[in-house]
Amino acid sequence: MLKFILGMIIVLMFTYWKFEEKVFNNKEIILGTSLPKSGIMNGLGKSVYAGANAYFNYSNELNLLPKNRQIKLVSMDDKYEPDLTRDNVKKLIKNYNLFSLFGFVGTPTVKNILPILDKIDLPLIAPFTGASFLRNANKENIINFRSSYQEEIDKIVGYLHNKKNIKKFAVFYQNDTYGEEGYISLIKSLKKRGLELQSEGMYKRNTFSISHALNEIKSKRPEAIILVGAYKTNALFIKKAKEDVKYKNVIFCNISFGDANQMIKELNYNTDNLLFSQVVPSYKNDNINTIKEYQDLMKKYYPNEPLGFVSLEAFLAAKSIVMAIKNVSGELTRSKFLEEYKSLPTDIFEGINIKYKNNQLLNNVYLFKYENSNFVKINYE
Repeated sequence: MLKFILGMIIVLMFTYWKFEEKVFNNKEIILGTSLPKSGIMNGLGKSVYAGANAYFNYSNELNLLPKNRQIKLVSMDDKYEPDLTRDNVKKLIKNYNLFSLFGFVGTPTVKNILPILDKIDLPLIAPFTGASFLRNANKENIINFRSSYQEEIDKIVGYLHNKKNIKKFAVFYQNDTYGEEGYISLIKSLKKRGLELQSEGMYKRNTFSISHALNEIKSKRPEAIILVGAYKTNALFIKKAKEDVKYKNVIFCNISFGDANQMIKELNYNTDNLLFSQVVPSYKNDNINTIKEYQDLMKKYYPNEPLGFVSLEAFLAAKSIVMAIKNVSGELTRSKFLEEYKSLPTDIFEGINIKYKNNQLLNNVYLFKYENSNFVKINYE
């Protein structure tokens, strides 16, 4: 028994040492990502890729990394389908000398690759999801960039309840782990205010099957509906709801994954009674130096890609990676990078504070309404 225990300790130590000590000397630092480049979520995938690559291209052009290293972002299409995401990760691992995974889009897609990451300790940085299982679990090789869904939904509920005296909440959600995360977050947020969920309706991921949900939710005549879905399905739900007099005064609340910029396009800019939560400030706020930098670099590298919250978030996440790599002393290893990433100065974005806690760097939520062709921040604390 003692020999077995000692043997296991040696194996574990070797595995840990191998992960700790692998040195990346190549001039090219390869990051892999899987996101929806096609399908009904393709707009979000394009925005994540463009925002991130705008900064990576800038870093490469100006040789911001030591030894003139270049970052290469290899992307694969998963159509927002978890099985394709898993297959893509296996291909990325097999075909590339990956330094890290980056920017995967979606809660169900990320959850489906966790068993792979648990086996090989490959880092995953800044997945585009606010899921609690990436924050509450002890996963040393996964670091989030964005604020959580719980924080977003709590901000929405707090504002509507405290400032608008709204008490009757409903939820429209996707029937997978993303929707469940939003549903549970809403229940928790309501409970701490002595409120109960009035009604709920769900739909199947990557579909527009909303009729049943519409009927289920309106039976209780809610005052506000939290939308935990994809932007096209959310938009269709709002369009159909507004055709029914029972939904006339309802406030529709869209969390950041719903992609506010894509949603307003889908709604033909008819955005009355809409509330948006975001994890980054307005992408038009050029009083913040980093956002001005984002605007300039997007114009330079992706002039045909419209600005938006999603690409700004991806841009900031990419910049944080470059900054962490720059701060590594000596030879570049994954473990050194992860330590530097967790220890990034709070002011690296010059106007957008970060702090590593709860396994994420961003810890603010911003509320917006859309009027006069602009997202207008709602000042609420």
